[in-house]
Amino acid sequence: MTKDITYRRIYEESSPEDGKRVLVDRVWPRGMRKSDAHLDEWLRAVAPSTELRRWYGHKPSRFAEFRSRYFTELREPARRQAVDHLRDIADHDKVTLLTATHDVEHSQAAVLTEWLTSAGTSGA
Repeated sequence: MTKDITYRRIYEESSPEDGKRVLVDRVWPRGMRKSDAHLDEWLRAVAPSTELRRWYGHKPSRFAEFRSRYFTELREPARRQAVDHLRDIADHDKVTLLTATHDVEHSQAAVLTEWLTSAGTSGA
């Protein structure tokens, strides 16, 4: 079964087509009230580490290296429970991963979508 996972900015209007809405940022989005987020879950533990996030700085020229380092982080035992939980959600429901990042194509949400939909989640 193919997983139905999408990603977008949390500031966009929610939709019934979103399925389960999961915030994958480590910090709460600026200016967003929790009541307006319409989240099913906030999984901080699947977000990139603070160190990786700061190093990356959302610079597209660093995205390939960010992706590689983030895949490495996702394999860490300390993250296993959160990653497995997110995978379980995606196995049973349509999921929309949410982020506050402006450039969602170069975000952890894009990397997580690839991770969750790739064969064996090996981080190919």
